[in-house]
Formats: sequence, structure tokens, C-alpha cells
Amino acid sequence: MRWLFWILGLFALAVALALALRFNTGYVLVVSPPYRLELSLNVFIFGCVTAIGLGYLLLRFVLGALELPARVREYRARRQRDNSRTALLDALRAFFEGRYGRAEKAAAAVIESDEMPALGAVLAARAAHALRRYDQRDEYLDRASARAPEDVAMRVIAEAELLLEQRRFQEALFALKALPEKHTAGLRLELRAQQLAKNWEQTLPLIEQLRKRHVFDAAQAEQLRRYALIEIIKRRALDRHALEDYWQKIPADQKRDPKVAAAAAKCFAELGGGEQACQVIEMAIEHEWDSELAGLYADCGGVALVRRIERAEKWLKTNPRDGVLLLTLGRLCAQQELWGKAQSYLDASVALEPTWTAHLALAELHDGLGHADAARRHSRASLDLAVAQLKQISGGRRRAPL
Repeated sequence: MRWLFWILGLFALAVALALALRFNTGYVLVVSPPYRLELSLNVFIFGCVTAIGLGYLLLRFVLGALELPARVREYRARRQRDNSRTALLDALRAFFEGRYGRAEKAAAAVIESDEMPALGAVLAARAAHALRRYDQRDEYLDRASARAPEDVAMRVIAEAELLLEQRRFQEALFALKALPEKHTAGLRLELRAQQLAKNWEQTLPLIEQLRKRHVFDAAQAEQLRRYALIEIIKRRALDRHALEDYWQKIPADQKRDPKVAAAAAKCFAELGGGEQACQVIEMAIEHEWDSELAGLYADCGGVALVRRIERAEKWLKTNPRDGVLLLTLGRLCAQQELWGKAQSYLDASVALEPTWTAHLALAELHDGLGHADAARRHSRASLDLAVAQLKQISGGRRRAPL
């Protein structure tokens, strides 16, 4: 409807002008001695309007001619940007379809353009990595650094991920140092690299930072921290002083973790630190009952057996049906040469939870007492249970890849 109003408006304007010109009888006199020119006012007005219109058109033509090179350059740049975006979209589509050769070719065409050259280079590098063309991959990453040095994070994250896939942990860690600041993705990659490189002490602060950023919940962070602490403790299993020093630095709540305490107790016992091993076990069990820790209590040599028996019997009052604790008491009583109590505890352990270790302890006890038949019977039972356990473990390992 708007065009109809415009047409009506133009017709009305034309009619008004025609009427105004019809009744206009004025004239214009132009004198330039010795010449004299007399014109109708209507003709003069029409001439002025025509001159202004022609001047405007001429000016537009001149300005357009002057702006033509810039417009051509802008058109070419716009066309190049469109082509680069199209190539980048084709590269992304091909990459996620698994057509890595096509993706690399399309992404490589984007690198020399001004439209996201770093993204094109990183995508080409990932495609080359998938094709195991590692030299070409490194070349693309270098080109990303040269073409867009400000896009550091994208290039570094990609480089670290690809190096980790090659299990080049130290090089990945070195690459991550180039990040101006460690964002969450960088911290996760650094944690993975430190774990694969078995730099367990460096993983602890990273786990805490990622927990604060809600990457891990409390349970996940605790599991990762526990594993790291156990590995650190195991590394100090050859130096008692180093183990004692590090154990003192561990927070009290982490010392009470059953898995951490079990690893520390084993290491202390192997290094002749029976007293420390007992303290570690007792402190953890007083906080939270754990059968594995109770099973290690009989291996802490060099500590008064009577005190350990009394402490274990105290635990038995609150855990009367724990087969591992009964086995521990039986072994402790056997070491103290309390043969009757030892056999009673070991028989109860076998009755509750028949294990090869309990049968073996009974076999050794009966052998020491000269009960040959009973010793052979329990030895056979111990061997059968151990073989069955080994078969179960090996069967589980064979099924794991499936």
C-alpha cells in the first residue's frame, strides 16, 4: 500500500506545480554588458533544478569512480572471508565424519587467510595427527603460532592433548607452560600429564584446584588424592627417614584414610618400623573400622605381642564376626605361643570366611604342634583356594578388554 500513496503524492505534487507555474508571470533579467538576457521565471527555475540535478549526478559519478578500487578490495576480501568460512565448515564437517585427509586439505586452505587462521591450523594439525603424520602436525602448529600469536591458549591446549596421546608427557608439560594463565582445561591436561609421568607430588595441588573449580566432586577428588598419596608413600619405601618425614606432613584426616594408612603401615613394617606401623593402624582403625588394616596388625614386628593381642581383642568385641580380625588374633597368639587361643581364633576365622591365608596359618600351627594329618589337610585346602583365586583373577583379566 505504501507505493500507492507515493504515486498519489507525486501526482498531487505535479498538479500543484503545474497550477503554480500557470499563474506565475514573472521573469528573470540577466545583464552582462553588452549582453542582456531575459528569461521566464518558470524556465529559470526549471534550468536551476536541472543544473543542480546534473551536478549531483556528476558528483556521484566522480565519487563512485574514486571509491571503486576500495569497493573492489572490499568485495574481494568479503568473498575471501566467505570462501574461508565455507572451507572451515567443510573441514569441521569432514573432521567429525572421520574424513581426516579431506579435513586437513580444507583446513590448510584457511591458514593463509585472515579469517581464523589459528583455528584452521589447529584443525589441520588434529587431522594430520589422526593420520599419524606427526611432522606435518607440528608444522601446522608452528604456522598457527606464526599466523596468530595472540591465540596461544587454543594452540597450546591442542598441542598438549596431541602430545599426551603419544604419551610424550614431559613435552606436554613443557608446552602447557606457555599458557598465560591456567584455565580449567589446562589444569585438567596438566593433571593428566603429571599422572602419566608419575609425578604424584605435583598432582596433589592440581587435584585441589580442580575440586575448587567443581571439576571433581568431593568423592572423586578424595579418590585421586588417595591414589597419589599411596604412590608417594610407596616411593619412600626404601628410606625410613624419608618415609617418616613425609608421613608427618600428611594432614591428619588423610592419615586416617584406610587405604593410605595400609600403604604406610606396609612400608613401615618392611623397613623395620613396627612401632610406627602399629600406630598408623591403630589411629586409622579407631577412626573407622577396616578389615584390611586389621589384617596387617599381625605383621608389625618388634612391638609387644601382648599389647597387640589386647588391642585386637578389644576390636573383636565390636566386630565379632570379622574373619580377618580373627585370623590376625590367631597369628598373634601363635607368635606368643598361645597355641590353644591361636587354634580357636583360626578355626573361627575359617568357619566365618575360609581363605587360603587362614588355612595356611592353621597348617603351620598344626605342623608346629606335630599334628601331621591336620597340617596336610589345611595345606591342601589352602592350595586349592589359592589356585581358585588365581584362576578367578586371570579370568577377569582376560574378560576385561571385552
